[in-house]
Amino acid sequence: MLHNELEKLNKYPFHMPGHKRNTQFGITACEKDITEIDGFDNLHSPAGLIKEVEDRLSAIYKSEKSFMLINGSTVGILASIFAVAKENDTVLIARNCHKSVYNACYLLKLKIAFIEPEYNCENGFYTRITQGAFDEALNKHKNAKAVIITSPTYEGFTSRIKTDLPLIIDCAHGAHFGFGGFPEYPRADIVISSLHKTLPSLTQTAVLNVYNSKYIPFVRRYLDIFQTTSPSYVLMSSVSKCVEFLEGSSSAFKEYEKMLDNFKSIDLKHLEIIETDDKGKIVLSSAKANISAVDLADILRSKYGIEPEAVSNTYIIFMTSPADTQNGFDLLKNALKETDEALTKKEPERFEKPLCIDGEAIIEYAEKSEKTELALSIGKISAEYVYAYPPDIPIIIPNQIITEQCVIEITKTIKNGINIISDSNLLPDYILTKAV
Repeated sequence: MLHNELEKLNKYPFHMPGHKRNTQFGITACEKDITEIDGFDNLHSPAGLIKEVEDRLSAIYKSEKSFMLINGSTVGILASIFAVAKENDTVLIARNCHKSVYNACYLLKLKIAFIEPEYNCENGFYTRITQGAFDEALNKHKNAKAVIITSPTYEGFTSRIKTDLPLIIDCAHGAHFGFGGFPEYPRADIVISSLHKTLPSLTQTAVLNVYNSKYIPFVRRYLDIFQTTSPSYVLMSSVSKCVEFLEGSSSAFKEYEKMLDNFKSIDLKHLEIIETDDKGKIVLSSAKANISAVDLADILRSKYGIEPEAVSNTYIIFMTSPADTQNGFDLLKNALKETDEALTKKEPERFEKPLCIDGEAIIEYAEKSEKTELALSIGKISAEYVYAYPPDIPIIIPNQIITEQCVIEITKTIKNGINIISDSNLLPDYILTKAV
């Protein structure tokens, strides 16, 4: 395997990279950081060690072809949409798709028609797409050429839809699906998963699984365009190790699920763990307790040394994986029990489901834009993205009419201490709008 061969480097490197594997500079993992030297294959034309990793990924995920990604799921999403759609096509996308989906639609000048997922109004997040919601969207937009959805969502909800159209699934948070008692790995024409999110692999590593072989040459073409021509062997080595782990992971997943089940037996009186389709996601709601999610996260950081994955208005996401330890779960369990005991009940507030853009949207940046006070932007056309990070789901997209509900949602979310980002970084006071 690739990671084994990187342990055997023994020739003097009169080649890139410039650190020359010299450890005196204190660069982490530089001793395995090489370029495409003899015997170490090429990610853009794999025929040896890298091909072996991709072939074994294909066997694991039962795909027609698997591509190793070292620019994250983002590069896989870009390449996949370019592989199935042509410029000016109409595509159906889930409203809760990641920003990278919207970026691909912008680059291809695609017309976007939205599929509305169900919505948890008590905590303010999207959940599943029903077949009925998909069929309704398709009936309105019979000219659609492809479908892109997110499954599982950031919070761990899965959607299973049937369609004859080319289907791309952003399964970034589901690389561990298909193992142990976790949900079945989704099947579509193309499925993209981030290995680094839920498995032992380094950040930026992902896999693109093609299940419809006719798209293989197109995916390869666009990966050659979008993915770096200087792929990191440090990252690829971690994928190689991850593959080796997955091939013998049965006992590790049994232990992981045992720890999860034990943790979720916790008895909380005021805080609530929301059950989703992915039991590896711990979604903790403070909606019915007298504490905000932001304040709760601050207590966990300062008092218990726990850093969560994400904090939203009324809930916190804790990411888990087979690499977690019993000590880690015990730490979180104890912290939540102690904190919960000091809280009292309150009536939960209600979040309005975001208005979905009717008709077909086209993402366009205005030739001329102006700085507008957020409170005065209602009815104007946005000249930028606004989104909460994480999870990078746009609240507003360029060329969208800014509604009162959008302004209320942004203002409320900022007030609650959530990280809201716009392209211009002018929030919370201003937003870029199309100049009249």
